[in-house]
Amino acid sequence: MVWHKFISMKEEKHVWDKVSQWEDELELIKAIIAKTELVETTKWGTSMYTHKNKNILGIGGFKSYFGVWFINGVFLKDEAKILVNAQEGVTKALRQWRFHSKEEINEKLLLLYIKEAIENEAKGLSHKPIKKEVVICEFFANELKKDGTFANAFEAFSPFKQKEFLEYIATAKQEKTKITRMEKIKPMILQNIGLNDKYR
Repeated sequence: MVWHKFISMKEEKHVWDKVSQWEDELELIKAIIAKTELVETTKWGTSMYTHKNKNILGIGGFKSYFGVWFINGVFLKDEAKILVNAQEGVTKALRQWRFHSKEEINEKLLLLYIKEAIENEAKGLSHKPIKKEVVICEFFANELKKDGTFANAFEAFSPFKQKEFLEYIATAKQEKTKITRMEKIKPMILQNIGLNDKYR
């Protein structure tokens, strides 16, 4: 993401790439945010603001602008039409408010947007990534039905590890390959060994 650029220093600390050139401007925004109930923290190398431990907004400096980004800005009414999506088609919920000078900062309007963002979070308005349903192929489903011990052992795995096994079988194009692969993974599952555990 555009807003996710930072440089690594010798001390292994991450710092925001362009903060220094907008130091005064960002301090002004911080002073405005300080009038709200948000709590300042540091995440991703810059100032993030939370409410009841939920991320509400962050601030940062870039090459040609500085700005505020609202984590769930997609839910803001944005009647002033000032918010932008940094990466159309990629960024789902985050929205940026960009400034190019101190003079562009409208304190009253910024406080209204922050207030709405806090209220939205309190209402539970947040973007939740859509989880893809894990599809169990018929071949695997039949194996689970045939052997209760095997089914119970499979259920003991985390969804992530289950998915690895399922995809391993489902991606086999021929029936004989599915059988060969099942013969390989069945003992692993019964011994509670993940498909890729040896690489972790």
